[in-house]
Amino acid sequence: MGKTNNVVGLPPLSLPKRLVLIFLRTFFKLLYHQFAWAYDGVASIVSIGAWQKWVQSVLPYVDGPRTLEIGYGPGHLLVGLYRKGINAIGLDESPQMGQLAKRRFVRLGLCPNLIRGDAETLPFAAESIHQVVMTFPAEYILKSATFSEIRRVLINGGVALVLPIAWITGQKPWERVAAWLNRVTGEAPVWDERVLDPLKKVGFDVSWEMINFTSSKIILIRLQKS
Repeated sequence: MGKTNNVVGLPPLSLPKRLVLIFLRTFFKLLYHQFAWAYDGVASIVSIGAWQKWVQSVLPYVDGPRTLEIGYGPGHLLVGLYRKGINAIGLDESPQMGQLAKRRFVRLGLCPNLIRGDAETLPFAAESIHQVVMTFPAEYILKSATFSEIRRVLINGGVALVLPIAWITGQKPWERVAAWLNRVTGEAPVWDERVLDPLKKVGFDVSWEMINFTSSKIILIRLQKS
C-alpha cells in the first residue's frame, strides 16, 4: 500500500481520476504518518488478508549481500531479510514507521539498521549497494530521480526489485468487492509494459514476471544496472 497509480510514464488523468488521486494521496499520507498504527490492519482488509504473503514473496529473489529496502514501513520484509542472514539497511522518510519497525525489531531481539531519508537523495556512496528492494512504494516511484539515485548506489550488475501492483482475482463476493474497489481507486490498474520504458532510459535492463496466488497475483519488476 502507499502507491496511488502506475509506475513511471503515466498518461494524463481525467478530472474524476485526479480527484480520486488527491483523496488517496491524503489518505495514504495520514496512514503512513499520523495513523501508522493502523497501517497493517488497513492493508490486511484491502488485500483480503493477502498483504503479508505478497510482501514476503520477494524474499526468495533477494540474496544480498548488502541490500537496501526503500520504504520499509512497519518492517515486516526487513525482519525477513535479517532472518535470511542478509546485511539489510532500511530507509524510510516516515518517523512513525521508523518507530513501529524499531519496536518490532526490539521485540524480536534484533538490531536494525534503520535510516530516515528520501528516496530521491539516497545517503549512500556510489556503487555501494548490491540490491535494492521496494514493495508497494509510495509516490517516489513515479519520479525518475528515484531511479537515477537507485542506479547510482547500485554496484555494476546490481539489481533493484520492485513490487508495485497487486490484483485480487478471486471470485468470492468479498474478493470481487475488493477487486472492484482497487480498480476504481487506481490501486490495481491494467498492466501495460510500456510504463517501464522510462526505466530503460535511466540505464536499466528491465524484466518482469507475474506471481500467482490462489486468489490474487502480483507483478515483480527486476531492474539490473547495465
